[in-house]
Amino acid sequence: MEYENISRGRFLKRPNRFIAQVEIQEDGKIREETVHVKNTGRCRELLAEGAEVYLEKSSVKERKTAYDLIAVKKGDVIVNMDSNAPNKAVREWLESGEYFKDVKLVRPETTYGNSRFDFYVETGSEKIFIEVKGVTLEQQGMALFPDAPSVRAVKHVEELIEAQRAGYESYVLFVIQMKGINGFTPNRQAQPEFADALLRAQQAGVRILAYDCLVTLNSMKLADPVPVMLDQRQAALNCIASPLLAWYDGSRRKLPWREEPTPYRVWISEIMLQQTRVEAVKPYFQRFMERLPDVEALASVSEDALLKLWEGLGYYSRARNLQKAARQIMEEYNGQIPSDYDSLVKLQGIGSYTAGAIASIAFGQLVPAVDGNVLRVISRLLADDRDILNPAVKKKVEEELLPVMPKERPGDFNQALMELGAMVCLPNGAPKCTECPWESLCRANLTRTQTQYPKKSAKKPRKIEKRTILVIRDIHCVAIRKRPANGLLAGLYEFPSMEGHADREEVLAWLKEQGVHAVRIEKLPPSKHIFTHKEWHMTGFSVLVDELEPMKKDKRLLFVEPEETEEKYPIPSAFAVYTQYLNIRTGSEKIKNVDKNIG
Repeated sequence: MEYENISRGRFLKRPNRFIAQVEIQEDGKIREETVHVKNTGRCRELLAEGAEVYLEKSSVKERKTAYDLIAVKKGDVIVNMDSNAPNKAVREWLESGEYFKDVKLVRPETTYGNSRFDFYVETGSEKIFIEVKGVTLEQQGMALFPDAPSVRAVKHVEELIEAQRAGYESYVLFVIQMKGINGFTPNRQAQPEFADALLRAQQAGVRILAYDCLVTLNSMKLADPVPVMLDQRQAALNCIASPLLAWYDGSRRKLPWREEPTPYRVWISEIMLQQTRVEAVKPYFQRFMERLPDVEALASVSEDALLKLWEGLGYYSRARNLQKAARQIMEEYNGQIPSDYDSLVKLQGIGSYTAGAIASIAFGQLVPAVDGNVLRVISRLLADDRDILNPAVKKKVEEELLPVMPKERPGDFNQALMELGAMVCLPNGAPKCTECPWESLCRANLTRTQTQYPKKSAKKPRKIEKRTILVIRDIHCVAIRKRPANGLLAGLYEFPSMEGHADREEVLAWLKEQGVHAVRIEKLPPSKHIFTHKEWHMTGFSVLVDELEPMKKDKRLLFVEPEETEEKYPIPSAFAVYTQYLNIRTGSEKIKNVDKNIG
């Protein structure tokens, strides 16, 4: 369809639904005109003060308003807002045979039941009703309808369902009066009843179509089909990539593994970052890279040296699995980390999240990386009531994110989701919604229910174990022992201990059984350390003995100079309260001095 006598203007205000005040410049003169608004909907996001608008001069000279407002420029896109244009463009489209190849009849404005549908079409074999809806509302690349509640729109959809059941073919055709649209979804926020009616219609066999339009100053023509997303989850997810990446480009932190994202560096960082804060990981990562710069070095290092590098990070099985995977890579992949997800996920200690992170960040593969941070962000975005601790929910989110990942930036997309969870959509306390690129998209934010998400099933209470830690030493050495090769803190070193909370007399009796005499015994402060499934509630004693020799009958015990533990014997941070009495720096205390200026 085409227009004639088009003029440009500048929108000033809209006194009511039917008219607008527009400034027009012609022949070097500026004048203000009252113009007719053909689209009586709200169109608030289009008719902003100062917006460039396009006007068609009426051929009827006696009209009070000499112009019709037919289009507006939004950014670089011209949006047609003529309420008559969609039906005119659809009629041309139908009569051209572009969709129905053997059209025999195209009749506008046809009554069926209590409704009057926009078109009745007959082909050689079908009788068809079509209801046309013009769409001018766009948010984050998605077209939405309606922009305001419409009882009539719901009624039309219900009548189409009846026509479908009566043997007619029925269509709802959304004509998006612009280009550059990623998809169409019903505007559930404006009118949930219409969205529900569309779902019922689709289930009844009514076809739901959407087409964008090629819009110029003088014309509008149906152009290309646009994906229709009646699923609100997927529709919302389709809007997230562009604003997320724009935010990430301007707000991302500079992290050593990001600035040089080799496969090895990405892998090590991702394992270190599991259940550990970014700031805590930075110095560990630097030291690890200096000592073990590649897969071969990691595969060949001794376990004690590896655990000493890991000391203080916790979850020591992560370090052991790193080495097992490194040895797999040396044996099965000739020392080269595989680039595909399926091979990565077969390596020891690498699950779906880590495999997705490595594949996307280091190799540019289109694979989601979904961890607890990402699940929290997505659950708030969608106001999702599902339990994020359920593995099936995690799998579903991975499936939902895959089609919305930008092919050219999958690694940045995954890192942006992680960054959003770490910096804005915080796990504890109120999220920083005003800083979020999804502020206008997030259902939890829009309904002020952010703190209600994510939903998690209640965890079993942790088992509490009481222990008495004994820091036993003579004038030269201190007694330590290696923990069993399997289980909690496997292969690490600890002080001897007693079960329960022992008093002074019980400790002295225990020492006597070991054959040593306490020269001095001092009560140490209590300490608590929390593991995933248990808690240690500890008390302690510092014991000076005349000699440690009688204790050698316990083959598990080692007698070492305290300074040796800083380089040779990994002692977990669970004992940090007690190592300080020997001036031993372990884990986080020691790593603080690696480089105070990192990052």
